Amino acid sequence: MKKHIIAMGLMAAASVSGFVQAADYAIDTKGAHASINFKVEHLGYSFIKGRFNTFDGSFSYDPKNLSASKVTVNVDTTSLDSNHAERDKHLRSADFIDASKFATATFTSTKVEPKGNGEMTIFGDLTLHGQTKPLAIDAKFIGEGEDPWGGYRAGFTGTTRINFDDFGIQVMGSSSYADIELHVEGVRQ
Repeated sequence: MKKHIIAMGLMAAASVSGFVQAADYAIDTKGAHASINFKVEHLGYSFIKGRFNTFDGSFSYDPKNLSASKVTVNVDTTSLDSNHAERDKHLRSADFIDASKFATATFTSTKVEPKGNGEMTIFGDLTLHGQTKPLAIDAKFIGEGEDPWGGYRAGFTGTTRINFDDFGIQVMGSSSYADIELHVEGVRQ
């Protein structure tokens, strides 16, 4: 009888609106509620902006134990899109990211460090252009809650800088890095 009462109490607590718990999420790329964008300096005169159109991933998020959170993302480098077909061919070529040889880039977190106020640094390993290097992403929790389709979502934004030389990617002029902007909305599984 005592176990039954405890179990009922736990079930009631879990059903209370706003009950927060650790959960696994799939990044919502099907609904286009996530994006991986980049900005690269062009010859020292301006910037080129673009994105990767095809990627997937997942994350585990525990707001009560943020340091236990994890992220994994796989990016199809052949989906690089700077809104200019000829330039995209060149950027995908062996002159730069060599997407035919290195068609996938991956990021796997190794540690999440809370900074307060929903901000965190996500440390992990980025494999790009056949090389794996450590990378830190400055991230911020945006919000979470039920969606209109009966699911539950959580969203984040993040920024980082990738130095091309770290990954053996050719530098052209002063374009030695790409600033990456991430928008991630996940659906709880």
